[in-house]
Amino acid sequence: MSLLEAQEWLLGAVALGTFAAGLFFLRFYKITRDRLFLLFACAFFVEVASRILMALSAAASEEHPVIYVLRLISYGLIAFGVIQKNRDAG
Repeated sequence: MSLLEAQEWLLGAVALGTFAAGLFFLRFYKITRDRLFLLFACAFFVEVASRILMALSAAASEEHPVIYVLRLISYGLIAFGVIQKNRDAG
């Protein structure tokens, strides 16, 4: 197995784990209707898209603008959810 094949395999494994985490948060959203869980689920699904894009595109690395923007959106959703949750609690 070459280094590129191993990298693609690991990116797929990370994407699968991230997808499972997204489903986990989506399940809790359906139970509680707490918007924080929905935003976390969306953030994890966006992260899955970035991992799949990195695995499928040989030239894409973490510094590629599309990957960077997807990660920025993902982390922005998490930050927005936490800030909104803290404002609602206060």
